[in-house]
Amino acid sequence: MSSFHLADLYQTLRKQGSGLSRIRSVRDLTKIDLQDGYSLVVAVDSDGGIGPRPGDTVPCPPYELGRFAIRVPLLEVLASGAVPLAAYDMLTLPMDDVGKEILRGVREEIQAAGLGKNFFISGSTEDNVPTNMTGVGTCVIGLVHEPDFRPGISHPGDCIVCIGLPKSAPVDTVRVNDPEILASKDLLTIQSLPGIHDILPVGSHGAGFEMEQMACSAGFTAEPVTSSIDLKKSGGPSTCVIASMTEEAFKTLHNYIASPINKIGVVQPVK
Repeated sequence: MSSFHLADLYQTLRKQGSGLSRIRSVRDLTKIDLQDGYSLVVAVDSDGGIGPRPGDTVPCPPYELGRFAIRVPLLEVLASGAVPLAAYDMLTLPMDDVGKEILRGVREEIQAAGLGKNFFISGSTEDNVPTNMTGVGTCVIGLVHEPDFRPGISHPGDCIVCIGLPKSAPVDTVRVNDPEILASKDLLTIQSLPGIHDILPVGSHGAGFEMEQMACSAGFTAEPVTSSIDLKKSGGPSTCVIASMTEEAFKTLHNYIASPINKIGVVQPVK
C-alpha cells in the first residue's frame, strides 16, 4: 500500500466530503476500506457501574476491570484476522488510584495477547466533573488485508465449537486467569491451526445468537447440537469464542488449548 495511493484516496475523500461508501458494518465491527485490498477494522465496547466506586452496582477490582474492558474489542479485532494498530480507553473518572489501576489492566491485557509493551495506547479521563460511578469505553483499531479477513468464511459441514465457557457478572464471578475463560493469547494459536475458519467472540446475546450470525455471514445456517453449553447465556467480556472448523481440527484442538471445548452446532446450507 503505497503513500501515493493513500494520498490519492485522501484527496478523493476530501472532494466527496464523505467516505461513507467505503464504510460498512461487519457483525460488531466497522470496516473502512482503503486501497489495494486493505481495510481498517474498528471495534468498541463500554462498561458502566462495574468497579470499586460508591455508585457501582457490580463490585470489581479496577485492575481486572481494565483487563476485561479492553479484552472485548481486542478479541473482536484479532478474531477478524486484523493486526491491531492502536487501543483507546475512555474513563468517566479522574486519573486517581482507580483510574491508574484500570489503565494498568488495559496495558497488561494487551501484553498478554502478545502485542508487546510498546503497543500504542491512548485515551482520556474525566478530571473536571465529580462522579461516583465507574464507566469505561474502549476501542481497538486494526489493519487487515482482504484475503486474511475471516468473517463469512465458514464452510458447509463445519463444526461450530465454543472455546471457553460463557460467564458474566453478576451471575458469575469473572476473574483474570480463570482456566475456564479463553486466554487472549490462545486466540492467536487457534487462528494458526489448519482447518480453522471463522472465529467470533461471544457477547451478551449468547453463543447461539453468535453461531447463527457466523453461519449467516457465510450464506448458510447453523444447526445446534446437544451440548453442556447454555446457548443463551451471556459471554460477558468475551470469556469464550465460537469457531467454525473441520471435524479434523475439532478432534485435535484440545492438544493446543487448555480451556473447555464444546461442539455446539454444524454449518448447514440454507434449505
